[in-house]
Amino acid sequence: MIQSKRFDPLLKRAQDHEDEVARDLAERQRALDTHVSRLDELRRYAEEYAVAQMSATSPAQLMNRRAFLDRLDSAVAQQRQTVDNNREKVDAERARLLLASRDKQVLEQLAASYRAQEKVVTDRRDQREMDDLGARRSRQAQREDGDNGGTP
Repeated sequence: MIQSKRFDPLLKRAQDHEDEVARDLAERQRALDTHVSRLDELRRYAEEYAVAQMSATSPAQLMNRRAFLDRLDSAVAQQRQTVDNNREKVDAERARLLLASRDKQVLEQLAASYRAQEKVVTDRRDQREMDDLGARRSRQAQREDGDNGGTP
């Protein structure tokens, strides 16, 4: 079996692995985008609520308002942590994709090297066959000339 052909299953597996990691990265990126969007929405809502004026508020209403603002701040902090965690996951998936891509590239280069070596061997063999064929024809022509007495 030709050595370069032995790499075909490995190359297919490396490509499949790279595709799988790329899909995982895309999925993680979509999740991150969703969490960033939620964080932005929470921040906007908390800001709008904080600057909204309340008319004729009682101490109980002020306490409720303050408690609600505290809960909003807590939700924003929690969502920020979720975003940070998801960013780390996206970075990890990017690193995995880079490694998978490098692995595939190494295999492709190795297979290309083997194919180039095989081509050199094939080209030399073909040239040798052509040279042998030319030499045989030349010898045959000389014999025929010798048999005919050397007259054309």
